[in-house]
Amino acid sequence: MELAMQTNIDKIQEIIRQRGIITSADIRGLGFSPKLLCYLKAKGILRRISHGAYTLSEHMSAQETFTEVALKIPHGVICLLSALQYHELTTQMPYESWVAIEKGAYYPRNLKQSIKIIQLTGDNFSSGIETHECNGINIRVYCPAKTVVDCFRFRNKIGIDVAIEAMRDALSQKRATSDEIWEYARISRLTKVMRPYLETIQ
Repeated sequence: MELAMQTNIDKIQEIIRQRGIITSADIRGLGFSPKLLCYLKAKGILRRISHGAYTLSEHMSAQETFTEVALKIPHGVICLLSALQYHELTTQMPYESWVAIEKGAYYPRNLKQSIKIIQLTGDNFSSGIETHECNGINIRVYCPAKTVVDCFRFRNKIGIDVAIEAMRDALSQKRATSDEIWEYARISRLTKVMRPYLETIQ
């Protein structure tokens, strides 16, 4: 019995090493009871990162924060400072995760993770969304050009210096073109605000 249990544990650990995380659905698919995850957590082998999602206790993924957000708010989109972090366009490490949702959409309020919700409407919400898979989880994040424009849109929240730096880095690292930034500025009706900065930085 102990040998069979150890074999199952080894199999689960191998899956996590390959994928980064394992979920209750994965466990059921293997024919195991999800209670096995709770057992492994109690033994210190696994660490719970979100409801029904676990990783190895010693494993810390660089994308783990984004994975947690995707699991908790799957209809949300990583935005602003968190999107800059995702695209490696900032040296800052925001202590909050910035997430955009469509205005009026539900989101859980009792989250332990510190999350800053931004509500957007229409094209301001739906344009520029990229979907990246990380450990089997789809992470939705705004593309670099849209993120730069959002930084100018919410410059009073994050600071104009951050917005300018984001634009400069996105252009110099060729993560976005001036035409792409201009198009999202047009969608957001920010062309008058951003024109002088685009002309100066170019």
